[in-house]
Amino acid sequence: MNLTDSIIRPTLHEELVERLRNLVVEDVLKPGEKVPEKQLCDSLGVSRTPLREALKVLASEGFVVLQANRGARVASVTREELENTFPVLATLEQLAGELACQHMDSAEIELIERRHADMLKAYKSHDRQAYFKANQDIHQALIRGARNDILASHHKLLAARVRRARFMANLSDERWAQAIYEHKAMMELLRARNADGLGKSMKLHMMNKLSALVKALEVEDETPR
Repeated sequence: MNLTDSIIRPTLHEELVERLRNLVVEDVLKPGEKVPEKQLCDSLGVSRTPLREALKVLASEGFVVLQANRGARVASVTREELENTFPVLATLEQLAGELACQHMDSAEIELIERRHADMLKAYKSHDRQAYFKANQDIHQALIRGARNDILASHHKLLAARVRRARFMANLSDERWAQAIYEHKAMMELLRARNADGLGKSMKLHMMNKLSALVKALEVEDETPR
C-alpha cells in the first residue's frame, strides 16, 4: 500500500474510502497528523470533491476528525476507544467462533490449519510481520466461516479501527507467547467443532489482547519524546 497507485474510476468512491482507511490503519497517515489533501489528490489522481466525500465517511467511522476550515486530522487511538470497541469486537468473534464450528467445511478448516502452521513458523523465527499476516488471515477465515454477512460487515469496521493500535504498540514477548498458547487452544476446539468452547476462547483471546494493548500504550505514553 502506497500513495502512488492510481484509482479505477468506476469504483472511485468505494476504492477511495478503502485506500484512505488503509493509510490510517497501516500508520502511513499517523495519529494527530493533518491529512495532506493536495498530496493525496495528486498521487491518487482524484479531485478535492471525491476526496473530501471519502473523508466524511472516515470521520463517521472514527478514523479522522474534520475541522472547520482546517481540513481533517487523523484521529488518535485512545484507551477509551479501545475499551469501548474491544468488548463489542470480542462478542462478535465469540459468535463467529460458534457459527464457524457449525458451518465450515473440512477444506476451510484445513486452510486455517495451514495458516496456523505459518503463524507458528513466523513466531519461532520472530518474524512479526509474517505472524500478524497469518494471524489476521486466521481470524478473517473464521469470520467468513460464520456465514453471516451482517456479522462480517460490523467486524470489518471495528477490527480496522483497533488494528491501528498494533502499529503503535509493540507486542511484548510475554503477550506473544500467551497469544500463541491461546491460538493453539482455539485450533483444538475448532478441530473438535466445539462451538461453545471456541466462542468463549475467541472472546477471551480478544479481551487479553485489549489488556496487552492498553498496557503497551500506557508505557508508550510514559516514554520521553
